[in-house]
Amino acid sequence: MFSLNLPSIETNIKKEGQKTVIFDTLRKRYVALTPEEWVRQHFVSYLANHKHYPTSLMANEISITLNGMSRRCDTVVYSRQLQPLVIIEYKAPNVTISRKTFEQAMAYNNVLRVPYIIISNGLKHYCCHIDYEHMTSAFLQEIPEYKELNA
Repeated sequence: MFSLNLPSIETNIKKEGQKTVIFDTLRKRYVALTPEEWVRQHFVSYLANHKHYPTSLMANEISITLNGMSRRCDTVVYSRQLQPLVIIEYKAPNVTISRKTFEQAMAYNNVLRVPYIIISNGLKHYCCHIDYEHMTSAFLQEIPEYKELNA
């Protein structure tokens, strides 16, 4: 598929009729292998294996209601108290991360109110910390380890 700026992973890919699918370890089922899904699977593996995010506290394709419409967050990471902690939005590697991408994630955050938002196209990764007490936000130099999230 695409070469990414993430560690390589073991994948379980197969053909189902005309469609290529990949096993999603969080959803525990095969899903269509799109460029965005390729990024998601690599990024989830990176968080679990390199940043020590518990897979039991991560979920893909979480439904939320935004302005009366159903939307889906690509990945949500939860605290040990099962409160949303991180929203992760993925784009395909050929999609430039833009202000519109951040606006999409921030719109989801109006519902979930998480302290961290991560956006990745597999090549570039951005992590923003939101401090609601002081009403500030800051981009971080790197994605924090799970234990650093005060989860």
